[in-house]
Amino acid sequence: MSAEIYRDAWGIPHLRADGVDELARVQGRVTARDRAWQLEVERHRAQGTSASFLGPGALSWDRLARRSRLADTARRCFTALEGKDPETAVWVRAYVDGVNEGLAENGPAAPEFARAGVAPGRWEPWTPLGVWLATHLLFAGFPAKLWREHITAHLGPDAVALFAADGPGTAGSNGWLVSGERTATGQAVIAGDPHRFIEDPGVYQQIHLSCPEFDVVGLAVPGVPGIAHFGHTGTVAWAITNAMADYQDLYRERLRRTGAGVEALGPDGTWHRAARHTETVRVAGEEGEETVEVEVIETDRGPVIAGGPEGLDDGTPTALSLRYPPRVTADLGFGALLPLLRARRVADVDRALDAWAEPVNVVQAADTEGGLLHRVAGRVPARSAANGLRPVPAWEPGHAWEGWHTPPRAGFADGVAVMANQRGPAAPLGVEFAPPHRADRIAALLAGKERWSAADMPAIHTDTHLASAGPLLEHLAALDALTPEAAALRDRLLSWDRRMDADSTDAAAYAAVRGAVVRRLAADPVLAPASVPPAYPEALMPWLALVPRVGYALEHLLRAEDLYGIDRAGAARAALEEVAARPPAGTWGDTHRLAPWRALPDTSHEEEPGLSGDHDCVLCTSAVPGLTDRAARGPAARYVWDLADRQDSRWVVPLGASGVPGSPHHRDQRPLWLDGELAPVVTDFDRLTKETDV
Repeated sequence: MSAEIYRDAWGIPHLRADGVDELARVQGRVTARDRAWQLEVERHRAQGTSASFLGPGALSWDRLARRSRLADTARRCFTALEGKDPETAVWVRAYVDGVNEGLAENGPAAPEFARAGVAPGRWEPWTPLGVWLATHLLFAGFPAKLWREHITAHLGPDAVALFAADGPGTAGSNGWLVSGERTATGQAVIAGDPHRFIEDPGVYQQIHLSCPEFDVVGLAVPGVPGIAHFGHTGTVAWAITNAMADYQDLYRERLRRTGAGVEALGPDGTWHRAARHTETVRVAGEEGEETVEVEVIETDRGPVIAGGPEGLDDGTPTALSLRYPPRVTADLGFGALLPLLRARRVADVDRALDAWAEPVNVVQAADTEGGLLHRVAGRVPARSAANGLRPVPAWEPGHAWEGWHTPPRAGFADGVAVMANQRGPAAPLGVEFAPPHRADRIAALLAGKERWSAADMPAIHTDTHLASAGPLLEHLAALDALTPEAAALRDRLLSWDRRMDADSTDAAAYAAVRGAVVRRLAADPVLAPASVPPAYPEALMPWLALVPRVGYALEHLLRAEDLYGIDRAGAARAALEEVAARPPAGTWGDTHRLAPWRALPDTSHEEEPGLSGDHDCVLCTSAVPGLTDRAARGPAARYVWDLADRQDSRWVVPLGASGVPGSPHHRDQRPLWLDGELAPVVTDFDRLTKETDV
């Protein structure tokens, strides 16, 4: 047979084929076999048709997907790919053929289809591009511009810096590269963990792709061919984190209806015809299906994602258009995917990444000849600084895109490079970055030992020290005249080791005090009015919610010279007394539990496990202080790429290789993930179990 599917002890697919296209076909086929329901969900998200089987709760996303033209952009990008890079287009088609074959054979067996009352739908050649777009549309956090505008309207422009933090909607990662001069083998080690919303099935797919041209292991995105973000070819390995770059713009539009349609006022002072049509969204409900019409408008800047000629739903006379690179260029960067698989050296990875579009990433790579790479990859438009801060007026000149930034490069300090969404090499390309705590902690841990091995890396993955606890503890230390119970709690927290371990009662007490402080600050008359967000689409609301914003920016708010007259000491005192009177009954892990996203609610009633870590720990399991201790975000995978011997590499995902409930490999990696352990990477086909010829 021209293709074979093997499995290792964890059910991870290892695929071998006679050629590149046949390998893509079997990758699509095995993904449909393992992740049929996930592929169905992702296809609908890309098309803006999720509400047709998930109901009204998915309607807000469908509206955003339709109005931002996700499916149409994916079609345009695929058409352009066929003309510019036909080899890659054929390869993508082969993957889609495999998906459709696998869905026809195995899709109906997934129990979720019966629960939702749907059958697997057919994939089009552009669908993988749509999946990529839908996955990353909100990745750059353009709604943060709406938050800046919102908080400025309430508190003035100085408030923007106070709330500048890695917000609740963004996704990040840890990553570090230790060069051969700092390892026990003399060859580099790359390690890290992408932080994403934890989903069931998982957002990453462990996979091994082998053909005469290449042999690569890595983490694939289900629904997308190849291995984009994290891979090891045997002689070169690479990994990424979110660069936190700003590459999407919002424009305030002045629109008017005419007898011929809709017009938008341009920066030249002239009204220009806007494209307009209406789409129908089907919405499943308890009493049968309903339909909702969505007006789709596109100006010269981009698709209108909120409001229209009549303004927003609350009557505010405005509309917002979104300008994002693939819509402008018809290029999603898929031309980088095959060259990455074929890479043999760092220089090959570097060249491949020149074609990368989005999301904009910081990339680290190393090869067996000692080559090292630390660079930004992706497309960031050059334009006015104001574009990065807030929605800008479409009718004023000075906000057009003027070419593209050259992606920055960075070096290594003492043979080490750390990337954790901090203000690093991508600083010229972004506005807000993650606090430096994770990056600083990783760097400090790496500095504490002269020689590292792949086996040492899980100790860094699982570090739970919380540096951002400092400002709140400083406020608690300054309090006096406390009740005996509050004084005892304060003294206990001041002696706490600042580790957010699942079995720690001190961590639970700190989190309870922190949450109470956040709620009290958010309820203060100065901040409380900002809790009422503008009438933007529901899908953008996480970026506009006050309590999460206060929670993630707490250290800045507590350390500011003045916080608009808010009595922070009083808030800390009241929070401490509140928790002292009703202390947490258990440990941090009792309330800090995994909360994975599922398209359909879980009916097993199984309690999710307690977690160590917190938002600013290296072990980044993100609670939302003041709102919930549960963690919807965290390490969506962990990896260690060893350049000395690929089979000494390790990896793990939060659940398992299979997305099928009841499969022995649905959740078999969860104990490893929870304990900070990793599964071995096996690449020798003689050590694998053959499943089938394809």
